[in-house]
Amino acid sequence: MADAERSGETATETATGPDAVAFDYDVAIVGGGPTGCSAGVFTGRYGLDTVVFDRGRSSLQRCAYLENYLGFPGGVDIETFYELIHDHVEEAGCDLVPDLVEAVEPVGGDAAGTETADTDDADAAGPGFEVTTQDGETVTARRVVAAARYGGDFLEPLGDDEMFVTYEYDGETRTKFDRDYADIEGRTPIDGLYVAAPVSEVNVQAIMSAGQGARVGRSVITDHRLERGYPEDLARHWDWIRPEAELADEETARDDWRERFDSRVPDDCDLPEERLRELREADVERQRGMYVSEETVETRAERGRERLADHLGVDADSAPVSDSDSGSDSE
Repeated sequence: MADAERSGETATETATGPDAVAFDYDVAIVGGGPTGCSAGVFTGRYGLDTVVFDRGRSSLQRCAYLENYLGFPGGVDIETFYELIHDHVEEAGCDLVPDLVEAVEPVGGDAAGTETADTDDADAAGPGFEVTTQDGETVTARRVVAAARYGGDFLEPLGDDEMFVTYEYDGETRTKFDRDYADIEGRTPIDGLYVAAPVSEVNVQAIMSAGQGARVGRSVITDHRLERGYPEDLARHWDWIRPEAELADEETARDDWRERFDSRVPDDCDLPEERLRELREADVERQRGMYVSEETVETRAERGRERLADHLGVDADSAPVSDSDSGSDSE
């Protein structure tokens, strides 16, 4: 699990009640290309135990050279790009499993959307899924994100005929995954199942696919926070780091965050006051964790350059310095 400093996920938020179901992972992502890795970076950094299954046959492998992905002005070869995104998901705290997923089915074989037993515990988990790989390994996960652009046969055991459509090809009737099955944020009619790919008009460029993966990753985090008891207006999570210099007075800031939290709690919220207070303090700690010192920024920046240089096979300290960086005049 990603550390609390980066994610803001606290013991209060992840505590489970006596009736909660135990899973191997909070999130299982099927697909290790830009879409799945982007989703995994968000869920992993938040602190959700995440596994990313990469079959090694992402559609991007058919690309000769990637030239339009922001941040690579000279383009980037596919092998280096894949090494970078896989390194990133592992840095975010995800497990990366190089195996093909053959089936996703409900835990216990019941329909994934079936209501569970009534409980007053806000932390009780839902039905969950079993994810089985080509090697015969099976893990369980509370939520599953489909992020494989080609095909969705591994979702057939879930038993929802609405996720597949028929079409005619060369005189034969065939079926394929419905690219409009999920809504724009990746949610589907099946509780806990999200689709980041294939999606209509989204997975046509690597950078668009990565953006959709991030969107779906945030949907997963939002729903996780809703399960923890956060009111809807407070469930969405923003993953960004801010300079500590902007934090003028920490105690004043904490009071402001508490006031802002309370102002967004609906009048009809039925959470016990003690639970609401726990969530409020967890949210305050999460916001405090967004602010980092200048020294921390410099340390992370240096480490980031070193990691990038390592993938490029160069020495980070030997990179050429431009005239503007060295302070010399240009003519």
